[in-house]
Amino acid sequence: MYSTLMNQQQKQTQVLLATSAPAAPAPLPKSAIFATAGIGGCMGWCVVHPFNTIAVRSNLASAAGQTFTLKGMIEKQGLMSVYDGLSAGILRQVFYASTRFGLFETFRDMLHEYRGKTDFASRVATGLVSGGIAAYISCPMEVAVVRMSNDSSLPKEERRNYKSVVDTATRIIKEEGVGAFWRGSGPFVTRAMMVGVFQVATLDQFKEMYCSWLDQKKNSIPNVFCAAMTSGLVYSVATMPLEASKNRMASQKPDPVTGKLPFTGTLQTLTKVSSENGFMALYNGFLPYYLRCGGHTVSMFIAVQILRDYYREYA
Repeated sequence: MYSTLMNQQQKQTQVLLATSAPAAPAPLPKSAIFATAGIGGCMGWCVVHPFNTIAVRSNLASAAGQTFTLKGMIEKQGLMSVYDGLSAGILRQVFYASTRFGLFETFRDMLHEYRGKTDFASRVATGLVSGGIAAYISCPMEVAVVRMSNDSSLPKEERRNYKSVVDTATRIIKEEGVGAFWRGSGPFVTRAMMVGVFQVATLDQFKEMYCSWLDQKKNSIPNVFCAAMTSGLVYSVATMPLEASKNRMASQKPDPVTGKLPFTGTLQTLTKVSSENGFMALYNGFLPYYLRCGGHTVSMFIAVQILRDYYREYA
């Protein structure tokens, strides 16, 4: 009798808890997931593009045996030169951010339906796949960003003098062929796969950790901010060598005597730079790179969250 009463009380308590718990927000349609990811990526990139320009120029100046200073860059090219290549950067985010973040959530949810759970292993797997796919699709825009960001810092006789992202793309096709758009795709795709793990997957994981550690509400602005700051630092340290390799491969020119390119692959570039300049040469320009990565991680994911909150409220 006593046990029956206790069972009935437990059932009533479970019913009360279930009815009083806040309902989970309805899942967003796939179109909204991809759209908010792309728009948020573009908004975040507008904030951090100057840091990307500084990081690229610092890294490539080191590759050329030159000393880079922000003061010297501003004196020679002007303050607004930090926004060189902005159009290509935004266009890249249209493809890269929307595909990377959108595919991550799509694959994560599909894997959850198949496995019945979402753990860190599934986040890592989906981050690797979605990052690689997004990078390969957006590689042409990445090459354009690197070249446009660095062109004005080159000696006059070496400049390509690109006028716009359309001019850049047209000239690359005419002068070097379509394959030049995927020059440096190896380190770019590898880096993007690591970004998928160290940025997107860890962000998802850090959100849950901070909910537990700091008693935050998941997907609230403080929760997204803390998770984004942490994942931004982790992925900056992990991916900087690949970013340096990608910059060298995307901006390289054939040797005027032999006609051969100095860098032919990811591993060869990493090995060549490390042996000739030391491993830490791959981290030249790390501070602006971290400001770019951390800043973009924070600004992008906060923008995405705000856009999704507005969508749920007004759509």
